[in-house]
Amino acid sequence: MTASERYIADIFCEGETITRIDRKIDNGAGGSRATSTGKPERVDEPGGESINVKADDVIDATGKYVFPGFIDPHVHIYLPFMGTCAKDTHETASRAALVGGTTTFIEMICPARAEKPLEAFELWLGKAQGKSACDFTFHMGVTRYDDEAERDFEEIARRGISSFKIFLAYKGAFGITDEELYHTLRLAKKLGVIVTAHCENADLVLELQKKLLAERKTGPEWHYWSRPPVVEAEGVHHLMAFAEMTGAHVYVVHTSCEEALREAMRGRERSLNVWVETLIQYLLLDRTDAEKANFEGAKNVMSPPLRDKKNQEVLWNGLQNKSIATLATDHAPFDFTQKRMGERDFTKIPNGIPSLEDRINLYFTYGVKRNKIDIKRFVETASTETAKLFGLFPRKGTIAVGSDADLVVYDPNYRGKISAQTHQMNVDYNSFEGFETEGRPHVVTVRGQVAARDGKFVGVFGRGKFLEREPNHF
Repeated sequence: MTASERYIADIFCEGETITRIDRKIDNGAGGSRATSTGKPERVDEPGGESINVKADDVIDATGKYVFPGFIDPHVHIYLPFMGTCAKDTHETASRAALVGGTTTFIEMICPARAEKPLEAFELWLGKAQGKSACDFTFHMGVTRYDDEAERDFEEIARRGISSFKIFLAYKGAFGITDEELYHTLRLAKKLGVIVTAHCENADLVLELQKKLLAERKTGPEWHYWSRPPVVEAEGVHHLMAFAEMTGAHVYVVHTSCEEALREAMRGRERSLNVWVETLIQYLLLDRTDAEKANFEGAKNVMSPPLRDKKNQEVLWNGLQNKSIATLATDHAPFDFTQKRMGERDFTKIPNGIPSLEDRINLYFTYGVKRNKIDIKRFVETASTETAKLFGLFPRKGTIAVGSDADLVVYDPNYRGKISAQTHQMNVDYNSFEGFETEGRPHVVTVRGQVAARDGKFVGVFGRGKFLEREPNHF
């Protein structure tokens, strides 16, 4: 099953790549053999000769789907915050990703404003290389812009990073000025780099936070009111103006609400090159989950916040009708003890939830199984479109001769329940606790090698490759 085709065939893998797809390949696989679902590159006619190969391993996919390895376009693994750090390592995060069917992720590099960009890139790369069990690459965070930073960004692009990340939020920390925004987009256009953007109005957020705290509204339930939908929509509108002036290609991350999506679509109507991402949590959780008593709501504090439930249908429809290009997680694994840093001040709650492991099973269960999204679009939004946007296609994101042998043999008949007691992520809670799932990966391969089987990690830490990418957004 790919984003465009559905068929029954065997897949033969040699080394790290797919080398043959045919109706029938006898005697196994030089890597893996699987019964898949799309139009194969060549299909033997009924009664014709089958193809014989010598195999080391055979994976029986009867009654299952075979998907290309899934790609998460937005994760945080190494993430310092107010003197603490996110709990996952690249070992625990990649293990969780693979058990959940994600074979590649794109991590956000988020340097402090005073850090040199090239040093930050080397730090984040060093945290992952030799440790991750799945393949990985990065979005390079632009948290300041000057002549020295510009030279660093050009060097980072030469080293294989073809996407930047900017924050129109977090004033005084990650946030950039309008002057810096303009120069970042101009450089991106020159280099052919796509710019991913956290869109909120930083000044509005800051003033609303001050107002709420002055009124002694300090609990996690007030986080929503410090950045309501209009604040996110204004951030998208702001980005569109700068994209129009520079011609840069932009990608709006973690879109949470109808108002923000509408602003992005207005940009598209003006022929701007804009793509939209949403997150699994915005499809299944709502603002009441961040308003739970006894500070439990803090577990679900994120920015932009969880929204009114009515936005869920808008986002599901956007994924199906291609207004929204990709489904991500914004995985940010801070445990409940760390969340308690903000018990007396919601602005100090580490933002984000752990979700890298559960994205695909939840998306399949509540999207495909509930007829909210068709299965080809499921593959497209969870894998193929990310590969295309970020310079990984056709190496990743599809099942084709010459592509990396990243395959997910998916069992649609499995039934399970999500629990922090059994998940692989290194964090003490799960925002989807108790959610039932219908389907899970049976076997997951990374470049031809089995890395997960029936909910168990069987891969090799350190085997994951840093994926160098060529700019593709001129």
